[in-house]
Amino acid sequence: MSPMFGLLVAWGIVTVLLVILLIYKSTLTMHEDDSIFLNESESQMHKDQVAVLEKMKKISPFVKVLGALSGAMILVIAGLFVYQGLTASTTLQ
Repeated sequence: MSPMFGLLVAWGIVTVLLVILLIYKSTLTMHEDDSIFLNESESQMHKDQVAVLEKMKKISPFVKVLGALSGAMILVIAGLFVYQGLTASTTLQ
């Protein structure tokens, strides 16, 4: 197994995890309201909104880390691809 193949597999796994988290985050935000006006009898809606915000706070660091890791890995893969292309072209001469 070449290093390029290993990096591509690892990048694919990280990116799939990132996409899954982004889809989950978007389903959470569908149920979030920008502003809600509550009286005393609608306290359950307030609890639901607080629960959604807590889930969002838990997910956000993972989304940031996986996004940065995926971006860095694709840059390393592109750099390795260019390097392999340059070394292959100089050895042919």
